[in-house]
Amino acid sequence: MAIPRTRPSAYPAILSYGFRPFFLLGSLQASAAILFWLPLYYGKLSTLSEFSPVDWHIHELLFGYLTAVVTGFLLTAIPNWTGRLPVQGFRLMVLVLLWTAGRLAVFISAEIGWLASAAIDCSFLLAVVAAAATEIFAGKNWRNLKVLLPVTTLLAANVIFHAEAHYQGVSDISRRLGLGAVVLLIMIIGGRIIPSFTRNWLVRKNPGRLPAPFDRFDAATIALSAVALAAWAFWPYETATGVLLAASATVNLVRLGRWAGDRTWSDPLVLVLHVAFAFVPVGLLLAGLAVFVPETIPAVAGIHALSVGAVACMTLAVMIRATLGHTGRELKASGATCAVFAAIISAAIFRVAAAMAPSTPILLYVSAALWAAGFTGYAVLFGGMLVKPRLQARDKHAS
Repeated sequence: MAIPRTRPSAYPAILSYGFRPFFLLGSLQASAAILFWLPLYYGKLSTLSEFSPVDWHIHELLFGYLTAVVTGFLLTAIPNWTGRLPVQGFRLMVLVLLWTAGRLAVFISAEIGWLASAAIDCSFLLAVVAAAATEIFAGKNWRNLKVLLPVTTLLAANVIFHAEAHYQGVSDISRRLGLGAVVLLIMIIGGRIIPSFTRNWLVRKNPGRLPAPFDRFDAATIALSAVALAAWAFWPYETATGVLLAASATVNLVRLGRWAGDRTWSDPLVLVLHVAFAFVPVGLLLAGLAVFVPETIPAVAGIHALSVGAVACMTLAVMIRATLGHTGRELKASGATCAVFAAIISAAIFRVAAAMAPSTPILLYVSAALWAAGFTGYAVLFGGMLVKPRLQARDKHAS
């Protein structure tokens, strides 16, 4: 992981790099949103939003929490890809304020109108795409332009979400399109960092079989998965969609097996990346089976395997690793960090179980509690690191 380079700034340390404010805000929002969700779902609380309770829940995790983490990751990774200085200071503060304004606008959309709410909320991702594209073009880093495709798709899904919710009363295509875009981003970025981090660790600690390098099989897997996820977004109940999803699950499982994750048991920071990615084929398979046996496998099971499993587990794992590395800490998982990993993985398992057994609501409550524990745990353990200068910089200033 490259050592971050920043320009001198009068702004506080939390605005020195994209991961700092967005990982902290994202973790706090994820925890608060899920704790608010269950009372909202059962009618104990209400919002001033035009969204139905279910749509508010989906939107704030897909386009609230997830967009924050994706932005934090991109603004941190792009300087490593391009060799340019990161977006920081005033520019970063503007993005943070846009994200925060979006959360408020969605919450009070019934008061300010759906169109104003949509404009405010969608302006954040539009600004993120513009900032990322500017940096990639300026650095002539053409090969990473592909990363902008799923992020732009996420923006389009957010626009469609607001329109669907207003004109139809409920989101439909947009929720699957948004989730599919993030899952595709995991396939692209995860397919780069997981074998890379695994290889680096194995070379140092456990010589032997190494992850297979990226090749045509990986490219074909991503392409097939993109087609399957697009079909799922627009034609979720067609037989061909079920076949595509099942095929994508198979090749993604094979892809994961090529990364030597079975040799990383002694390093939780590496192992958890493999566990998180394993929810991708599981979620794709469940989504595919829901086409053929909906009475046995409900569609919501695949959705939550992908969202709570693949997306939440992967993002939290990357957040922790990036926070440690970019704040000058050793890349080592403490007991408390392992507890955070265990909480979010367990939350995913219980949420899929709750989808399969809707008559047992305790499973849903347990999942929500574990989710909140995982993200609150991240904020407690790593929040201080995010608001303070990088260790070496702080030590040098003190001397």
